[in-house]
Amino acid sequence: MAGCGFELRKPPNYAFHTLFSSIPIASPFGAKLKRSLESSGQVEVITDTRQIERADVIFDQLFEFREKVIVGRTSTGAIREFQLRLRYRFRVRSRNGIELIPDSEILLTRDINFNETGALSKESEEALLYKDMENDLVLQLQRRLAALRQV
Repeated sequence: MAGCGFELRKPPNYAFHTLFSSIPIASPFGAKLKRSLESSGQVEVITDTRQIERADVIFDQLFEFREKVIVGRTSTGAIREFQLRLRYRFRVRSRNGIELIPDSEILLTRDINFNETGALSKESEEALLYKDMENDLVLQLQRRLAALRQV
């Protein structure tokens, strides 16, 4: 195994040390993003607008939209399958206003089967799928922020 090239995933290296986030820290997604960025020990996430001048980069959340779309029906017209979608738009700019990551959108989807007899269990499954999409979104945002080479 010495020559196979396998290496454990390392925490990303960021080109900045402080990041201002416009995401409310009270939101579960904002807390996840802050926790994951600060877990590397390289980045301090600032959420107080009075301290924005300390930030090397500014992360702007433009919008987050969740939707549930019907994608399949039975021959009698009953709903058979849904698609859960999470649309997230953001941009990253430097303290001077230079756009580092232009207005970008990430679209995450998950399919979920549906039958009326298990409606309550499907609600909890839907909540778990949205939570999984948020975790995936945090990882994608981390990778995009780590791809920045100059601030």
